Parts: sequence; C-alpha cells; structure tokens
Amino acid sequence: MVAKKSREEIKLMKIAGSIVAKVHAEMKNVIKPGMSTLDLDKIAYEIIKDNKATPTFLGYHGFPASICASINEEVVHGIPSEKRILKEGDVISIDVGATYRGLVGDGAWTYPVGEIDSKVQKLLEYTERALYAGISKMIEGNVLDDVSGAIEDVANEGKFGIVRQYGGHGVGHNMHEEPFLYNYRVGSKTKIKAGNVIAIEPMLNLGVDDVMVLGDEWTVITKDKLPSAHFEHTVMAGESEPLILTKL
Repeated sequence: MVAKKSREEIKLMKIAGSIVAKVHAEMKNVIKPGMSTLDLDKIAYEIIKDNKATPTFLGYHGFPASICASINEEVVHGIPSEKRILKEGDVISIDVGATYRGLVGDGAWTYPVGEIDSKVQKLLEYTERALYAGISKMIEGNVLDDVSGAIEDVANEGKFGIVRQYGGHGVGHNMHEEPFLYNYRVGSKTKIKAGNVIAIEPMLNLGVDDVMVLGDEWTVITKDKLPSAHFEHTVMAGESEPLILTKL
C-alpha cells in the first residue's frame, strides 16, 4: 500500500519542492570551472535556510552536508569538499532535499561544467528524457512497472547502463518512504493512485550498469569509471496527469 498525501501535505510539499528548485536554479547559474563542491554546498545551505526550511540531507544517517555532489564517474552521494575542484569538461550531479514544516522535497540534476564530450552530453540528454518518460506514467490506474519500464526503454534506446542498486522512492514526512521504484522492469503490479508522491530518479551510465561504494562509505561510483548522470523530480500522481512538485 502506497500512502496518499492530503491536500495540506501536498501544499507543503510544493513549497519544499520550490525551495529545491531554487537551489537548482542557482546551481545552474554558478557552476563553473574552479569552484569547489564545498562552495556549492554552502550556497545550497543558505538558500534552504533563507527560505525557512532545513537541509534534509544534513545529518541524515550521518551524512555531513546539505547536498550530494557527484562528479563524473560518481553516481550518487558524493560528499562536498574544498578539495574537489570542478574543471572544464566535468559533469556534476547535484542532489538536494529541503524539509519545510515537516514535509520533504527531493530533486537532482546533472550539470555540464563548461564544454563537455558529445557522448557525455548524449548521456545527460537521455537521462533527462528517461526522467520525464517515467513522470508521464504517474497517472492513476497505472502500476509502478509502467514508470520503471518507461525509464528502461529510454535507457535502452540510448544504449546506456542502468544503475540497479539505487532508484526512486516514496517521499513525504520522510525522505525515503515506500515504495522503492526501480529504474527497470521488475514486474511490479503496485497500483498508482492519485495523491501518491514518488521521487523519480533515473541514474544512467555511459558504460556498464555496475557500481560500487568507496571507502568513505557514501560515494557511489561506476565500476568502469565512466561518467554517470542523475536526474530527479518529486512527483504527485494525478487522475489524468502528474504534478511535478520540485519546480518554481
């Protein structure tokens, strides 16, 4: 059973989501060669606090920052550091959560740093496409596998690897709620109902599916060290169309 959110909960989640969107709007403006990932974390923290919210990630299971900042082969959960300096040709995935009056918004985007390789640009384009393909299936009467399958189809079309160990999830009063959403078909017949809220987040790789966790026990990288991309929106299912909550 996937919990439906009330109108009041959705109202607060839209505010939380708009704060996440404000962070991403600023990330798009400021990301450039020479910046450290700690610089980006500080900017995100200030935006979240200035909007009377709290950084959802900070302290979550001990995570030490307000954003996950994952560069190139880092898939997710990269820890911001003053030593991680962006350079021309990198890509960086920024994942951020904001909690407003007890409700969470969660969103991620992968940004180019200056000019990037055409193959990596295609990876970003297809991962974003996969996100919106999944979102389009968040309609009452569909099942979770419809969302997962839409993501998988776009990944397969582009011949990209699909991260298998991580995926989307319910979100609301907690950052991670039921259900878990795979980014490929698993046969799930769980019905989607209007008012269900899920963070949809395809993670696609330029190479193989396989990933591993580094010694910091957070940072996930591709096993072949090729770039990865990560796009995420918090989405409410509707009777006839979905509603993206993480937007301005």
